[in-house]
Amino acid sequence: MTIPKSLSTKSGVMEATADKPVVAILTIEDDIQLFRGNRGNFADLIQTGQQMGILTYVVTVKNLKLQAHKVLGFTYRESDETWVQAWFPRPHIVYNRIPQREDERLPRVKKKLSALAKQPDIRLFNRRFFNKWSLFQWLNESKATKPYIPETKKLTDSLVLSGLLKKHRLLYLKPVRGKAGVGIMTVTVQPEKKLPYRLQIQEEKGSRTFRAGTMRRLWDRVARQSERLGEPYIVQQGISLASVNNRPFDLRALVQKNGVGQWELSGIGARVAGDSSITTHVPRGGYIDEPEKLLVSVFGQEKAGKVLGKVKGTTITLAKQIERSAHSRLCEMSMDLGVDTTGHVWFFEANSKPMKFDEPHIRNKSLERIFQYSLYLHRLKHESRGGVAT
Repeated sequence: MTIPKSLSTKSGVMEATADKPVVAILTIEDDIQLFRGNRGNFADLIQTGQQMGILTYVVTVKNLKLQAHKVLGFTYRESDETWVQAWFPRPHIVYNRIPQREDERLPRVKKKLSALAKQPDIRLFNRRFFNKWSLFQWLNESKATKPYIPETKKLTDSLVLSGLLKKHRLLYLKPVRGKAGVGIMTVTVQPEKKLPYRLQIQEEKGSRTFRAGTMRRLWDRVARQSERLGEPYIVQQGISLASVNNRPFDLRALVQKNGVGQWELSGIGARVAGDSSITTHVPRGGYIDEPEKLLVSVFGQEKAGKVLGKVKGTTITLAKQIERSAHSRLCEMSMDLGVDTTGHVWFFEANSKPMKFDEPHIRNKSLERIFQYSLYLHRLKHESRGGVAT
């Protein structure tokens, strides 16, 4: 692949300007396809940056040399739908989109992210993936967020499981570093059955159900699943979610920093569970719907409005507490929230690297907000140096 010697509009690469930040999308290199990650998302980000006059490019962990003035990165050429390698200016903003937890845990990647966080002239967005257990610890620390958290414990032994089963009819068992719902388990007790313990395990494709007659047999199966996945688990109180046509639904919210540096809700989508699915993931038979329509069908117009208002306010409260506890700058997060049959709002999960939202109005706003917040930080830096903000 040929590498242009300089940046120019002739080569299809924007030039950097002093009044705008340079944004680098960070990912990890790949021997076959140059770099990993969601290429469609990266292309959308580069295009949005161009529309806002902000030079944006993709860079790998290997090629991001922190002491260099220029960086070898990639841009997307729309004319022939090709990724082009070129030299770019050192970034002001690094947007961490390393796609896999396994990649982020590599020693050389951890070292680079740590070094990035210490660079005085670079702002790193979303340093790492969240850990489910840490999230619930953080949110339990605050009186403002604790009411939205289902009872959650580390799944260390059978006593933890049996203790929670005495209090709750339904439990969710989740890997602390899980993705896309793989490995999630549910446990229910049906005392009238010959084998009263029912365990459902969600796998890459579909789910499996097991029954056990004793707590010991149930625990053996749960422990085997944890070993197989190679991940510690948390166990969580199950919530009776509001449902339509006997299918429960949850809400997916996107919260981002805006052009004045404040958390703001970019949008909320609804996901209705597939038939007999543990989660509401669309690839597992779930489907997308409008939150307001679903809530009105369950609670009526007046109460639905109040519930939706509560959901919107809760997302900001949760985001502030998560960022405070994480002790690092965050620019966005998606959240999975539930509304139970009484209208109470529950927090289930947050993701520091949100997946692409299918709803066009949320998708467009999500792209713009990344750059609006980048512009805000760049202006702040200019002002702190006595420069003129533009």
